[in-house]
Amino acid sequence: MASPIISLSSIATPGGAKLDEIMQQKAEHQGCGTSGGSGKASCGSGAGQGDLSPEVWEKVKNHPCYSEEAHHHYARMHVAVAPACNIQCNYCNRKYDCANESRPGVVSEKLTPEQAAKKVLAVASTIPQMTVLGIAGPGDPLANPEKTFKTFELIAKTAPDIKLCLSTNGLMLPDHVDTIQSFNVDHVTITINMVDPDIGAQIYPWIFYKNKRYKGREAAQILSERQLQGLEMLTERGILCKVNSVMIPGINDQHLVEVNRAVKSRGAFLHNIMPLISAPEHGTVFGLNGQRGPSAQELKALQDSCEGEMNMMRHCRQCRADAVGLLGEDRSAEFTTENVMAMEVEYDLESRQAYQAVVEQERQAKSAAKQAELETMAGEQSDVKILVAVATKGSGRINEHFGHATEFQIYEASTAGAKFVGHRRVDLYCQGGYGEEEALESTIIRAINDCAAVFVAKIGGCPKASLQGAGIDAVDRYAFEYIEQSVIAYYRDYLEQIRSGAIVHGQRGDAEIRQGAYVAA
Repeated sequence: MASPIISLSSIATPGGAKLDEIMQQKAEHQGCGTSGGSGKASCGSGAGQGDLSPEVWEKVKNHPCYSEEAHHHYARMHVAVAPACNIQCNYCNRKYDCANESRPGVVSEKLTPEQAAKKVLAVASTIPQMTVLGIAGPGDPLANPEKTFKTFELIAKTAPDIKLCLSTNGLMLPDHVDTIQSFNVDHVTITINMVDPDIGAQIYPWIFYKNKRYKGREAAQILSERQLQGLEMLTERGILCKVNSVMIPGINDQHLVEVNRAVKSRGAFLHNIMPLISAPEHGTVFGLNGQRGPSAQELKALQDSCEGEMNMMRHCRQCRADAVGLLGEDRSAEFTTENVMAMEVEYDLESRQAYQAVVEQERQAKSAAKQAELETMAGEQSDVKILVAVATKGSGRINEHFGHATEFQIYEASTAGAKFVGHRRVDLYCQGGYGEEEALESTIIRAINDCAAVFVAKIGGCPKASLQGAGIDAVDRYAFEYIEQSVIAYYRDYLEQIRSGAIVHGQRGDAEIRQGAYVAA
């Protein structure tokens, strides 16, 4: 049998248009910008392309990790070419071929640079909105520099339009900054969990540096110094840096405010505070000793407290080291090495650009709709804030059936508009054509218990009644509309009902953050 040939000309666009009709179309997006002073970046409704330098704008406008808005439209992929690691974290256990779990450090198969380059072309040809290639493990990319940079070299030659990223613990970062710059890697993520070695000693049992193993406080001090030095070196060269921090209640949760200040002062572009994944079955030190992760309210409160200092990332999915697709989905099972090697890939850069032009048009329309709805709130004054859960498959629309959702995106509604504040993973409600009441009670309601409403494309009568019984309004009247526009409209109606006495606003309870991340369905 002949190998399949992938061609973008056969791929439908979001609006159903033919690619040859929109090949020359360009869409200028008026999205992510800066506000608030001190270089703080924001994706607020009033921000525009002119709020960022053209150079920075080009780096973030279609990067799903560096722009919350972009993550609704653009995909990323990771290639697992870096198996070795030079530090040990108490929250990490790098197991391979874990088909039923997903978290950083986990992969189904490791790749050579050559296999990775072929996989990138196959994915980019199948998923034209894939704009970013990252190397994040399953160990540390800079503990495997030859494999990491060979992969970047191959991809830069064959797919020059794809942005290159790497994620590192930072221990070897200062030694490789010049090489990173030479490969035009414009985005680097550094995991920084502490700037106090006494706290670091509770997180890192050891590091391996310059052919020697260091332990305890000494190890943490070396690691912290190297991380901050590397961050400074990168930002001096104009490379955008995102800092990841794992929130570990009772260990570094309060300290992360200090970490936030430290990385901001050294030029970090974005800070991503993530919840600890510590389920016992993962076999980590924290999982086995009973260290708990934060609740939804604890995580949001910490993120809120840091947001005044710099822009916070709230849409991270703590991806696998071989993740493929939009954030919140994983299509890696479609692109196994066996499948990829059998493909005859036709990489059509022009068609990829045309497809992305259509995406930008959709994105521009979404921003315009949000702004128009926000103008209806002009002059509105209220201290009331509510959270709304949304079932979506992407494109910034309410386009997922309640029973098919594996996550809900969470928005905070206030007189300032609609603000994305997180996501909650859940079990599928519909399985085999039937609703699973156990899943509804045990994961879904617990995951969105702090929300006043859940927006869906469609929902059945039984789950709708159960949600109403839990005080959560199940809303399908905004099906297939833009998310932020709909959240603002709902909030305006919510305030009117409070004034009329139809409802009494009250504080909701806390919610549970589901352990783990995403696997291919």
